[in-house]
Amino acid sequence: MPRKRRKVSLRWQALTSTISTTFVLILMGLVVICALTARQLSESVRESLTVTVMLGDEATNADALAMRKRLERKAWVKDITFISREQALEEQTEAMGTDPTDFLGGENPFTPSLEVHLAADYACTDSLLWISKRLKSNKMVTDVIYQKELVERLNSNLRKVTYVLLGIVGLLLLVTLVLINNTVRLSVYSRRFLIHTMKLVGASWGFIRRPFMLRALWIGLAASMLADGVLLGGMHTLWQYDPTMQAYVTQENAIITAVAVLACGLLLTLLCTFISVSHFLSMREGELYG
Repeated sequence: MPRKRRKVSLRWQALTSTISTTFVLILMGLVVICALTARQLSESVRESLTVTVMLGDEATNADALAMRKRLERKAWVKDITFISREQALEEQTEAMGTDPTDFLGGENPFTPSLEVHLAADYACTDSLLWISKRLKSNKMVTDVIYQKELVERLNSNLRKVTYVLLGIVGLLLLVTLVLINNTVRLSVYSRRFLIHTMKLVGASWGFIRRPFMLRALWIGLAASMLADGVLLGGMHTLWQYDPTMQAYVTQENAIITAVAVLACGLLLTLLCTFISVSHFLSMREGELYG
């Protein structure tokens, strides 16, 4: 009977440890998702910034298309939209409610232009100045237009948000480590006398640690799989409810989150178990009753 009760007690401890670790890993996974989504949103906002390249009167649509083809090979370009003379006239006519050519003897006053969307890493003040100089070195280019103040304000705000998120991530990772460590420590604490007995009969520390480490491995694996199931299920539900969210909470980010949760679940439970068992192995008999 006592042996049966001991088995039930150990199973109950394993279950409670798994559940506690699962909740902590879900919390950590949510933090990872938020951080990755914030990065994705930041890149999306940066890449939405437009640099307008105005071409001279002598530039034809063919010249503009040839220039676009050359620029598309640059590492700092995400995509380019070509605006022809005719399209520019049509857009201005629609915006103004009148045709400008009526006042200019039928002559189209607009020139071809290129709207360049930069790669996220290049959407900063220094890079834009360098890119602007490169573009203006072309004789066909008359002006390069972008909102400098908006770029500076955007990068400043994104930098502040990044620092805040990093602080939150660091704090929650610390909380995660403490909570998992306490959960494991309580589980090992209930078997401290067994550890001491095995030490008295001459068992090596490695031999004593082995079953605890194996048990921690299974608990960490089970908790990680449960946490990943909850997180991936939540993301799938979000995608079903609002398909546009896939642009920010991407499948790639979902995989990164799942792997991060699995790795942390295994590493933290094994590390905390190793530390806890070593702590009780180093204790003297009198200290076990404290």
